[in-house]
Amino acid sequence: MKKGSIKVSVLYPSGEGKHFDMDYYSTKHVALLVKLLGDAIVGASIEGGLGGAVPGEPPTYAAMGNLYFESMESFQKSFGPHAHTIMADVPNYTNIEPVTQISEVVL
Repeated sequence: MKKGSIKVSVLYPSGEGKHFDMDYYSTKHVALLVKLLGDAIVGASIEGGLGGAVPGEPPTYAAMGNLYFESMESFQKSFGPHAHTIMADVPNYTNIEPVTQISEVVL
């Protein structure tokens, strides 16, 4: 991603009793995001947690989703009107309360 773009990361902490359906997330939820946010998205990635810093340790996050936008304005204009619809889909793939981080790409 180019310097100055906006990265929206949604992290799903792992833990006992937590469920995350990667198939639903990577097909249906992402399709919903593409449909609603369209060309405002300039890049995306999905990551599934494999382990922690110590061998055999569980991952800190079950999954992470990252979306990239040209600017904060582009993100806000595209996401804002659809926030309720996007968030209403979360229970379809997880019981985890997501943690969101909005960052500026610096390198």
